[in-house]
Amino acid sequence: MTITEYFELVFTDYTLRTITLGTAVLGAISGMLGSFAVLRKQSLLGDAISHAALPGIAIAFLITGTKDTNILMLGALVSGLIGTFWIRGIITKTHLKTDTALGLILSLFFGFGMLLLTFIQKQPNANQAGLDKYLFGQAATLVEKDVILMVIVTAICLFILLLFWKEFKILLFDEDYTRTLGFNTRFIDILITFFIVLAIVLGLQTVGVVLMSALLLAPAAAARQWTNKLSVMVTLAAIFGAFSGVFGTAISASQNNLSTGPVVVLVAAVFVLFSFIFSPERGILFRELRFRKNRRDLQLQKTLQFMYGIAKTHENISHPHAIKILNNFQGFTKKTLQELEEKDWIELNGQQWAMTNEGFTAAENLYNQQVPNV
Repeated sequence: MTITEYFELVFTDYTLRTITLGTAVLGAISGMLGSFAVLRKQSLLGDAISHAALPGIAIAFLITGTKDTNILMLGALVSGLIGTFWIRGIITKTHLKTDTALGLILSLFFGFGMLLLTFIQKQPNANQAGLDKYLFGQAATLVEKDVILMVIVTAICLFILLLFWKEFKILLFDEDYTRTLGFNTRFIDILITFFIVLAIVLGLQTVGVVLMSALLLAPAAAARQWTNKLSVMVTLAAIFGAFSGVFGTAISASQNNLSTGPVVVLVAAVFVLFSFIFSPERGILFRELRFRKNRRDLQLQKTLQFMYGIAKTHENISHPHAIKILNNFQGFTKKTLQELEEKDWIELNGQQWAMTNEGFTAAENLYNQQVPNV
């Protein structure tokens, strides 16, 4: 199946439509909530929570003995919330830094989860087959009820986001100021964290424990390159996440033996790479172009000022001077002379140059800007 055929079938084929819609919704909610994790400098939080959810999945299976998605997701949610509150407790009750607490919980919970999975695999119960798919996800297992659940959670999340938008925005940029205004910063912080945990748990079935943090952070990181406005960043992150889900699913469906989750994450990484290079304000390409332009402008100004120093010693500024007297000047090049002539700041006549009135005025203004008033 080609990608073109995929998009032709996506509206008629139940399986393709379900998977595509599921990954799109998951990408949108992940990007939207990931924006807050990125801006709060808690990027590793998503990784820690996703790994902390693994033992919850295993314990839920051991208790029930079935692979009911809702039960396993509930176990993941409980385990993820426990891991989150442990992280908060370590940070507030000890002298350990945030990154240390995140690393401890990540490794502890993931190690415990892998131990439980190994134990489950050795049990004489056919139901345990495929439980390890939660490590890397399996989007093909998505059914309509899973997508409906994602849509409901996304709608609730969007409603809460709009309801507490002002509080979330203030908390992101100045927690102390938020507290002085009388807002309950602890409640707001827990609310944001809860929805981040919820989004991660929703994505475990599709993307998996290992890669879910990438889907949470990549769209937000890409969106951050394009804007300084929170509302625009959240919107762009949701769009990037949704498109990552759609195109990742399309590429995966067009190839044999290509897992959807990793491809979705790779597409999100392409959005990040593109944003890092081509975004107008922070992009590497435009930043390099601005740097070169500024350096070129500086060379022009230095050359013009040097000429100004020569021309102002004569009563007639249009007095011709030999080009060779500029050869020892560090900023001088033939291209610089051509650009100065194009700006009508100097006139060239063979091997001689003369400053125009416009060029003399421009150089005088530059000189006055650099000389402080006494």
